[in-house]
Amino acid sequence: MSYWTLRPTRVAEVQEAVKAHRTLLPRGGGSKPALSTPGEGQTLLDMTGLSGVLEYDPGEYVLVAQAGTRLLEIEALLAQHGQYLPFDPPFVEQGATLGGTVAAGLSGPMRQRYGGVRDFILGVQFVDGEGNLVRGGGKVVKNAAGFDLPKLMVGSLGRLGILTELAFKVFPAPKATATLQVAFPSLEGALETLYRLAGSPIELYALDLQPPTTLILRLGGLAEALPARLERLQAFLGRGGELLEGEAETTYWRSLNDLNLGEGALVKVALTPRRIPALEPALGRAPRRYLSAGHLLYLAWNDALDVLDRLLKAHGLSGLVLRGSTHRPRIGIDLEQAMGYKVTQALDPQGKFAR
Repeated sequence: MSYWTLRPTRVAEVQEAVKAHRTLLPRGGGSKPALSTPGEGQTLLDMTGLSGVLEYDPGEYVLVAQAGTRLLEIEALLAQHGQYLPFDPPFVEQGATLGGTVAAGLSGPMRQRYGGVRDFILGVQFVDGEGNLVRGGGKVVKNAAGFDLPKLMVGSLGRLGILTELAFKVFPAPKATATLQVAFPSLEGALETLYRLAGSPIELYALDLQPPTTLILRLGGLAEALPARLERLQAFLGRGGELLEGEAETTYWRSLNDLNLGEGALVKVALTPRRIPALEPALGRAPRRYLSAGHLLYLAWNDALDVLDRLLKAHGLSGLVLRGSTHRPRIGIDLEQAMGYKVTQALDPQGKFAR
């Protein structure tokens, strides 16, 4: 398969590329190859040349960076000031970039506490399908003027424009954390507890279901308050569970951030926890993890993607293939709406970013 590769280092070069080439596919760190492998004749735009933090004031809790900036760099900078990205983006060690994470709409387990990537993005700058530079949102938390372009770009998969700059609000990182792994006799029992926890005032940084019947719970906060909070959590559960602390806990969550669940295609599925009982038997032995109180599923699929496509359609679900060989990363039911079509036509009338 033949394709061109360009690596712009200035926004103006991105604009020139859009005007000069028939179809383009932006790529950040390449950590999600199912989304960033170009098709025949497509021009690949390597965005890692547009890298670097442009503004960061820890006192204002706002960070502005170029789209090709690697998350590893951003996390290291924030950590120097005791701050972090609360939506817990995955693939940090694999070289994921800020722009690629926003375009794919990805969040990790710790989104349970404060929300996903859509809840923290403040502003965007991108190049539309005609080479125009477009700005949306701003650099302040309270910014309600106009159409919410920043949120529109989350999960847009590069179809609406090529992200060049992003502004995010950041949060103070928890001073200490601890993780409790609790096994239940049945899936029904685990889910019943998950529902109760999700509706309780207990503040969890992560609330995951590891099939078949284990809940993974992460607490965060001040170190001196953590033991008492763990006791209250165990009293709520009515059982102790296995406790992970310190380096072992850090290593555990860092490993999960890689989403190396097993062989095969890595697929993200948005759902509600009430759908899990019907979905579980159909997924067979595919390694998987339900995050955010059962609202997000990551699974490693080792069969043909057409099989998973039909399965998701039968359950009224849509999926996004992140790793694996496919020319069609969106599977399951079609969520394209008339509104989405009109927005695409407005921002990319010549179909330069279409997949």
